[in-house]
Amino acid sequence: MPAIAEYVNRIGQNLVLNSGAKVPFTSKAIDSDEVNAFALPGGFFFVNSGLILKADSESELAGMMAHEIAHVAARHGTRQATRGELAQTGMIAASIVLPYTMAGYAAIQGANMVVPMGFLVFSRKMEREADYLGLQYMYKAGYHPTSFVDFFEKIETVEKRKPGSVAKVFETHPPTDDRIKTAEEEIQTLKARPAYIVNTSEFNDVKACL
Repeated sequence: MPAIAEYVNRIGQNLVLNSGAKVPFTSKAIDSDEVNAFALPGGFFFVNSGLILKADSESELAGMMAHEIAHVAARHGTRQATRGELAQTGMIAASIVLPYTMAGYAAIQGANMVVPMGFLVFSRKMEREADYLGLQYMYKAGYHPTSFVDFFEKIETVEKRKPGSVAKVFETHPPTDDRIKTAEEEIQTLKARPAYIVNTSEFNDVKACL
């Protein structure tokens, strides 16, 4: 739905403005139950509806989006991908600019299925860097940084209760316990603010719509 895509894009643009990304971003929402989001070289950003539904607040959603934006800002996908995979961004870009018609929707769904894994599978060192940068981005954008940890704890619970329910790309991420500990240590170095964005009525409306 256009309203959901517009909402996701607005959060993404705010995070990008507070990041080190050198390219403009275009964000889209994908109708998929899988808890996932991914960004590709060139600033093409997709957020699954499953991720929005799993988040309990806008700041949790923003934290995961900031992590993916950090991968692009740090050029992780470009360094990982082959030339052939980079060429496929043309197809992905075409699907993004299609209007919100059934054909456009189908193309976006198709893009989610054929994205080269070279864009999405990163080393653990890259994942740690994306965690670090993502925390900085969401903090600068005004979101509460502890939400980053909150979502990781949720993912950890999901992994234990229902193995395989989390996106396969998470398999290459550092162990969740380690990521939580590292993020908590990084949060302690951030200067406390009198107020943060935690949740918004618009997030609640979008989640209810989904």
